[in-house]
Amino acid sequence: MNRHRLPAVFMRGGTSKALMLHRQDLPSEQGDRDAMFLRAMGSPDPNGRQLDGMGGGLSSVSKVCVLSRSARADADIDYTFAQVMVKDAHVDYSGNCGNMSSAVGPFAVDEGLVEAADGQATVRIYNTNTDKIIHATFPVHGGQAVETGELAIPGVAGTGAPIRLDFLSPGGASTGRLLPTGNVVDRIDVPGLGPVEVSMVDAANACVLVAASSLGLSGLEMPGDLEADAVTMERLSAIRLQASVAMGLARTIDEARSRTVVPFVGFVAPPKAAHTLSGESIVPDAVDLTARMLSNGQPHRALPLTASLCIAVAASIEGTVAWRARRTDGGDGAAGGTLRIAMPSGVLTVGAEVECQAGQWSALRGSFYRTARRLFDGKVYY
Repeated sequence: MNRHRLPAVFMRGGTSKALMLHRQDLPSEQGDRDAMFLRAMGSPDPNGRQLDGMGGGLSSVSKVCVLSRSARADADIDYTFAQVMVKDAHVDYSGNCGNMSSAVGPFAVDEGLVEAADGQATVRIYNTNTDKIIHATFPVHGGQAVETGELAIPGVAGTGAPIRLDFLSPGGASTGRLLPTGNVVDRIDVPGLGPVEVSMVDAANACVLVAASSLGLSGLEMPGDLEADAVTMERLSAIRLQASVAMGLARTIDEARSRTVVPFVGFVAPPKAAHTLSGESIVPDAVDLTARMLSNGQPHRALPLTASLCIAVAASIEGTVAWRARRTDGGDGAAGGTLRIAMPSGVLTVGAEVECQAGQWSALRGSFYRTARRLFDGKVYY
């Protein structure tokens, strides 16, 4: 088989990394694109390491972003996110990646897809996966996105220039409804455990959340501990599959198994004293909620950004499991409309605007800051 190569940029966006590709360089048939992405990332790999490609054996670094100028009046860039499975020959387009969304604006400016004057630039991004608009605002100098700055984000060493992401009207990104079942709480029967209360919320990406205590957990479990806990992993998988059907994302459990990205599944707990993966301490008064999240069958070391936004929205909706677990006394530095979430890599602050009118909840906006960096450009072989 002859080698083929494709113009590409490799970027970090938040706590993820991905190949950034121009749509014009790709074949029109999705099957051909998928085969290209799998080969480039080194999937499928039964060893789970992707040594024969650009992937790193984790879902957070096995990603592809496809970009082009947009024909929409409300957007500058069309952006499609592709999650490349590590062990399976499958590419999932059912959800967006919030972390990689932070790389889209800088990529668009640096590649000449969007012209930006020096100062603060805002790139309007249309995410095709979720049919939603995202605004990315970041500094530009000399026609290029600025990368150096003082913002530190949990899970990434060093600092960078701040990129503000505003997800506009994020509700119903996956299902069309902020509360897909119409309820703030539902009961799911989990094999080996029995009925468990969950909240199924769809903001930026669909998520199903459960109280850590309902699973016999503290909420402070680290990714390695969870991966080694076969019983808990199986229970969380069962919750995810049943929620997928209940939310209308899949018609059957078998179909739900093929949808590997959404819904995300996670558990929440009240603020607690904890340590991060790097050994730093988390003081309970400095956070509003503790959370752990899984996607693609893997516990995340840093929360997915879209899942973090969904958690913040859920925590603002009275009666959800996240609302019950969140801090109610304010704590040190808590502010209205923001939620400080403790996770394995540190504390992530998310802004969420939620309102209830005539008994109907809606999410107006979700916001947070990320950093991004261009790591290389050239050709990727597949």
